[in-house]
Order: sequence, then C-alpha cells, then structure tokens
Amino acid sequence: MRAVIFDFDGVIADTEPLHFESLRRTLADIQIILTEADYYADYLGFDDRGCILEALRINRRPASPSLVEDLMVKKAAAYLTSINDHLVIFPGVREFVEEAAAAYPIAIASGALRPEIELVLEQIGIRKAFRHITSAEDVTCGKPNPEPFLQALAGLNRRQSAAPIAPDACLAIEDSRPGIQAARSAGMKVLAIANTHTLQDLHEADAISYSLGETRLEELRTRLWPT
Repeated sequence: MRAVIFDFDGVIADTEPLHFESLRRTLADIQIILTEADYYADYLGFDDRGCILEALRINRRPASPSLVEDLMVKKAAAYLTSINDHLVIFPGVREFVEEAAAAYPIAIASGALRPEIELVLEQIGIRKAFRHITSAEDVTCGKPNPEPFLQALAGLNRRQSAAPIAPDACLAIEDSRPGIQAARSAGMKVLAIANTHTLQDLHEADAISYSLGETRLEELRTRLWPT
C-alpha cells in the first residue's frame, strides 16, 4: 500500500442526512416527493447532477440542461446553509486521517462540490492532511465511473518525486455501492465503512469496518497486501 484515497460524504463527514433534506426540499419545489428510504436506497453515492437526473428520470420529467443546472444551484445553496448549523463528524475520523497522512500520501475522491468539502475540512482542522482533492467539478463522469478515483491518484502522482503510485497500491475508503464499484473499476483495494449501508450491501469491498474509529490501518495493509 502506497496511498489512501477517501470518499467524503458518509466516510469523513456525516452529511448524508443534510444532503437528503436539501435534495428533498429542492425537488419538492417542482412537486417531486423524495422519501428518506428512497434516497438511501437509490441515490446514495451519486453527485448532485446524478441525483437530480435520477429523480427526473424516475418521475418521467424532461431533464433539460437549464432545469438540471437550476436545481443543482438550489440544492447546493440549501446544503451550504444547513451544514454550518449541523456539521457532524464520524467518531475517530480525525485520528485516522492524521495516522494515514503520517504514513502515506492521502487524497479525497468525492461527488461533493469543492466548497462543501473545503468548508468541512477547515472546520475540523484536517485540510492540510490531504495532498489532493478531486470533487464533482473536476470530473466528467461521477461514481460508479472510476474517473474520480483515477483523477485523485493522478493528483497524488503529480506531487510524487518517487516512482508513480499504481492503482493496485491504493486503498480507497468508501461507504456506498457506487463508490465501491468506482474504486474497484479503478483497480484499487476498497475498505467499506458501514456508516450508511448494511454489511450485506457492501459485500463487494475487500474489507468492511463499522467505523474508522475501530479500523487499524497497518493491520489492514498487512491483510490486503500480504508480503
């Protein structure tokens, strides 16, 4: 193992309830009802564009570019307003990130918008730990496409003076099925954190943990990259 790439929502920050509520309110403006059960079953792991396109498809609404962009702007504004009042970090995240950064180059590959990511990382004091961030604005195709993880790895390699890091030397940390599929398609090993899905839902990962707080990075490295 030579690098660690983190998902953001659902792994570092407990922001999925805020994303759900912001998306629910945005869709309600155009008379689309989104339930919490549907959000966690069908929308988790997609970026804002993917969520909105899926909602329009399911409800048989035309997805004009202007409508999609308008809904994305409204959803992002609602989310940024709520995150200042409701930020919750998962237990053990700060310690795990600091431990990982001390041993490996680390990055983020997320479907969240860059201002959302930067705001949270600055609030909890771990922004400087990450050498690179790939956000929704940086990719053409979001998860489950591997592009976010490959972009993040390329960002780390641009800052490497040693030999380039290969995908199979990366540990990706995810909490959703689309995220796991993206990381595996990129050729990376995947640790799934059961913050938002059941263990059964995460079976495609190489390893599963209930939380980063109870995950031992070097034990994981020894298990997934045996010498």
